[in-house]
Amino acid sequence: MTAELELDLRRKYVNLGVGELVATLVFTLIAAAVVAPRLEHRSDAAALWSALIPLLVILVQAGVYWLAARGWVERRPMPPGFAATYRAFRVIDVVLLVAGLVGLVIWWPSSIAAALGLSAVWLFGVLEYVNYFVVRLSYPIGRWFTTVGQWRTPRLIQDLRSAAR
Repeated sequence: MTAELELDLRRKYVNLGVGELVATLVFTLIAAAVVAPRLEHRSDAAALWSALIPLLVILVQAGVYWLAARGWVERRPMPPGFAATYRAFRVIDVVLLVAGLVGLVIWWPSSIAAALGLSAVWLFGVLEYVNYFVVRLSYPIGRWFTTVGQWRTPRLIQDLRSAAR
């Protein structure tokens, strides 16, 4: 890989990593400062955090992954410790998503709008999980419809596979 291509890739990974971490911060701040104070019941707040926490955890993992991957992608396999951690996350995240869904159902919001909104938040967590651990879903909007159907392997899974070799 040329130095210019490597620099472009590192920039892209910094942008992806910082973007995921900023998204985590924004979701957390909006939930805590805007949404939670407007909820009528404590159970609504429990439903909010049940839906949101799995998404936040996945976004933090993704941000850390992209920032760390700058050091190995296209040069060497993912370090074994990182690979073991992300293999564990692959299972832990499913447990978190299931627990989040159970919490959302137990503390079902009192309004239809809140129920739909929190269900969408939880579903976004599922989509982020799928995007990182199952099949790549994120592409530039102009290419999304023509590319998503190719069922490409996510970069994280490619890295996990290269670490196993």
